Amino acid sequence: MIRLNRLSMHYALGSTRIDILRDVDLHIRAGERVAIAGPSGTGKTSLLLLLAGLERPASGSVVFDGRSLDGLDRDQLADLRRDHLGIVFQSFHLVPSLTALDNAALPLEIAGRRDARERARAMLDKVGLGARLDHYPGQLSGGEQQRVAIARALVHEPKLVLADEPTGNLDGRTGADIGELLLNLNAETSTTLVLVTHDMSFAARCDRLLRLSGGRLSEGNAAPETGDAQPA
Repeated sequence: MIRLNRLSMHYALGSTRIDILRDVDLHIRAGERVAIAGPSGTGKTSLLLLLAGLERPASGSVVFDGRSLDGLDRDQLADLRRDHLGIVFQSFHLVPSLTALDNAALPLEIAGRRDARERARAMLDKVGLGARLDHYPGQLSGGEQQRVAIARALVHEPKLVLADEPTGNLDGRTGADIGELLLNLNAETSTTLVLVTHDMSFAARCDRLLRLSGGRLSEGNAAPETGDAQPA
């Protein structure tokens, strides 16, 4: 499903070059659930942005489902995200002027699907918000807003779901519930899931745990690092 080949990314801070990712190689099979962990500021979110085609690497390539993102222009990347990707952000990113139903239906509305609201209603019911369809984000709790965001990410049955700290802005109990929901829905829909998280109990439920540090990606486990991690 995903192949990264010697992927590198950096930015300039004054006259200093800051390396975010250095020659990262990674293969992710269709249907896998992969967690990425590591200290803050090590480039985990940048890696997700590269996977989504929202950022371009300095070198190397991202191949998604047999297509190299390097050869796609902005419109083609937007079409790919619309049709095949679902993204769950830490800060929800719901449209405040739209109801829960309208937010969840948005990807299908953009794609011109006539059944957009029907499918969004069914997905919101699946995430436990069937009684909150007409509520606006400001009328929902943090956990409820994240449920709407998950429904929006999955409503068009994407091949790949990217989740950036999906429980990071929630209290422990609510975060655990959201993590459980995301993993259960992923299993039901058989999508590929790549998530960034600091929650090791959440990460331990994925098929693989990768650790990002010093621009390098390595296989890890849910226990504290022992220094014997192997390249991914």
